[in-house]
Amino acid sequence: MSDSIHGHAMIDGVWCDADSGATIDVLDPADDRRVGSVPACGPEETARAIEAASRAFEPWASRSARDRATILRRLAELLRRDVEDLALIMTREQGKPLAEARGEVEYAASFFDVAAEIAPHRSGAIVPAAAPGRRILVTHEPVGVAAIVTPWNFPLAMITRKAAPALAAGCTLVVKPDERTPLSAVAFARRAEEAGMPPGTVNLVTGAPGPIGETMLADARVRAISFTGSTEVGRMLMRGASVHLARPSLELGGHAPFLVFEDADLDAAVAAAVACKFRNAGQTCICANRFLVADSIADRFIERFASGMSLLRSGRGTDPSTSIGPLIDDDAVAKVERHVTDALACGGRLVFGGGRIAIDGLADRFFAPTLIDGLDASMAMWREETFGPVAAVRRFADEEEAIAMANDTEYGLAAYFFTTDASRLLRVAERLRYGIVGANDAVPSCAEAPFGGVKHSGFGREGGPWGFEEFTNLKYVSWRS
Repeated sequence: MSDSIHGHAMIDGVWCDADSGATIDVLDPADDRRVGSVPACGPEETARAIEAASRAFEPWASRSARDRATILRRLAELLRRDVEDLALIMTREQGKPLAEARGEVEYAASFFDVAAEIAPHRSGAIVPAAAPGRRILVTHEPVGVAAIVTPWNFPLAMITRKAAPALAAGCTLVVKPDERTPLSAVAFARRAEEAGMPPGTVNLVTGAPGPIGETMLADARVRAISFTGSTEVGRMLMRGASVHLARPSLELGGHAPFLVFEDADLDAAVAAAVACKFRNAGQTCICANRFLVADSIADRFIERFASGMSLLRSGRGTDPSTSIGPLIDDDAVAKVERHVTDALACGGRLVFGGGRIAIDGLADRFFAPTLIDGLDASMAMWREETFGPVAAVRRFADEEEAIAMANDTEYGLAAYFFTTDASRLLRVAERLRYGIVGANDAVPSCAEAPFGGVKHSGFGREGGPWGFEEFTNLKYVSWRS
């Protein structure tokens, strides 16, 4: 656990503290114990990190794609080698169960596997032109310095999902992790250094988001900004990026529906609902928020869903029996409570859970897995993402009504539905207005696929060749023989 004692910023290959000497304590959300600390960097440190990334860009971009891929593969190996250390760091600073943290390390490493495979084959094309003797050469070129701003809920994977394709394309990075979970980012940067990343290729600044983000947006050398977080912050970054026309890639809020049709395999749907809703204590951007169930099977679904929830155990993430850890902070708990109180006041029926769980020796941030029947459009949780372990059910009469309910939101990140009817599967998948659709699949994310949303859930894609393209510009050269 040496990674968690005191983290440093990394600028131009040098581990350093903030110029002021100020630090930010990292606290375990399960008990408020100090896990470690990181520098409270600001504009000066961020400017130096951008300068370092700018100097390192041409040498890194001029390396062959296969050379870069070799380093990326080595980095994936190091992440897997240190899975236990990395998982423990993540659990202590973020709260998720160790089993989930181990899974995140593997998921994080897989982005380097995919990027290393893609990079050597993104060579461009020669396009025949209409005019005799003329040819057009199309190439992919790295955009330049990329700023990567990541959230607290997946503190390692959200870095690698952006960093892997950016580095593979030939970009250099300035990484800014959430100030609540920066130690996973420090651990990542150490492995990047060990893998052989040249100085300045990966720079890490930790601290409050405002001063760092403003400095990134004000610097014309930053040519891409990749962000995962709230829609509100995404709008601010987009406005700031417009000053220098930096390319934004924004993965923002979600509000996923989970549709269960009358012909669904009910056991499979219930198992998927539990997995989809309660992973990371419901603190995921693609977890199901609105459960829309055919009226003819709704009572049976609710009964089995509640039974599945009763098997979940809340506790410290390092306890092997824990399936749900704490919420990240007090504000998160307050929001969940507000949603539950509002739903019940608006006529919802409490089926299971409904409040905080007191656990001896731990902080008051554990909320019971909760199930509410009677969700309707008057409730806050119909309009807002809860981001906690609360499931609410609304019944529908037919397919048309189900699709209308599912699409009744300004968000469009992920949606799920369960059916055994092959024609319905294709029909519903086409009509759901979301960037990601899980058809009989509650865990659709993988490094090979284009992760991202539509509408107020943002734009841009992460994963596979689509993630690579977010960090490249197309150039064509026209010549005549």
